[in-house]
Amino acid sequence: MQYVWQHRLWPHTRPLCTVDGRPVRVINPGTLNPDAGPDFFNAQISIGGHLWAGDVEIHVKASDWYRHGHHTDDAYRGVILHVVDCDDAPVYRPDGSVIDQLRLPCNGEFRSTYDALVASSASGLPCTDTIRAMDRLHITDWTQTLAYERLYERADRVSELLQRLNGDWESACYITLARALGFGINGDCFERLAAATPLNILGHHADDPHIIEAILFGQSGLLEGATPTDPYVSSLQREYSFMAHKFGLRPMAAPLWKMARMRPPNFPHRRIAILAAILAGGFRMLSRVLAVDSPEDARALFTPVLTGYWEHHYHLSDHYHDSVPQGLGHTAVNALCINVAAVLKFAYGYLTGTDRHCVAAVDLLTSLPAESNRLVHPFTTAGVACPDAFTSQALIQLHRAYCEAHKCLYCRIGHRHLAANSLRGGSI
Repeated sequence: MQYVWQHRLWPHTRPLCTVDGRPVRVINPGTLNPDAGPDFFNAQISIGGHLWAGDVEIHVKASDWYRHGHHTDDAYRGVILHVVDCDDAPVYRPDGSVIDQLRLPCNGEFRSTYDALVASSASGLPCTDTIRAMDRLHITDWTQTLAYERLYERADRVSELLQRLNGDWESACYITLARALGFGINGDCFERLAAATPLNILGHHADDPHIIEAILFGQSGLLEGATPTDPYVSSLQREYSFMAHKFGLRPMAAPLWKMARMRPPNFPHRRIAILAAILAGGFRMLSRVLAVDSPEDARALFTPVLTGYWEHHYHLSDHYHDSVPQGLGHTAVNALCINVAAVLKFAYGYLTGTDRHCVAAVDLLTSLPAESNRLVHPFTTAGVACPDAFTSQALIQLHRAYCEAHKCLYCRIGHRHLAANSLRGGSI
């Protein structure tokens, strides 16, 4: 009922009237109040030809006014209209004066339409027909808003990291990269690994990739289950034992690495080896990200070549393979450009007030190819054009923040879908 009132979604086939028959014209429904007090502030309502300015309260039953104690609460003395579904009692202000009541007309299918929206599975879009019918300009405007919403949310995440890390940008870049290398399914584990393995310790041994690998694999807990008879594994175990004693390191508690139904190149072992290769030689991610001027520059940050043991193995204690990819695939590299380079560039610009980096981050996203995954696919199938990563990030935000969270009331597409059903006519 609040939503219908806020967005004027009552059918306009007949005039609004108070329960005693006087005409009501809503000039301004007021501002929704998210806190205690009347539901809407500063409304302007014409009742029986007289203009009123004040608050509006909404209840399912008029008697709820008394059940909630509003008749004795001075916060409700400015209520000029009581909007109800069932007018089962007259209501009075705390000073004893009567309050006009309006029974809100509403399409009887509105609630069922809303229930169908929020109860839908994550794989389906009940608003597909609405999307197809929407003007492309409205779709574009909404996706641009969503893309920036996602960028600002991720910038806030970087800001939270900086607060925990005493403003250390390089460590924030390191943790952001590590999380992104988990590619969703192992993102949390990778972030925990980076948080448990200080960057300054790895930096002390930047010239020795073997030590960096030993520390990361030891901290990950993956060394504990590896076969010690493998010469490479045993060398990592010896090195980690020494480094753990030297720096007081402890492996992650109860690591929950996911490997079921995963292609071998995506095993966390390979991704940890990639992280070690990027860290080798010194980690200067922030300056390199800020210098990115093209997709090619961004991709160069995430294309280390794995050598030695990883030229022929997918994970620790794995049997020998003649041919193993030496790095990340093209799609994975593009994902890191989106989730690391663009995010860090935008976050730095946003948090330091350097607008040119924010603009450059958006330019990078519009230059990268769109992601193609289960989150984006339902929208492209419904006719939403997705030409670049800026748009695919918007669609991921739409799916995660609105569809999965069942926040259809806050989505512009959901609003149009509901409005179309509400305005057909009918009453409660």
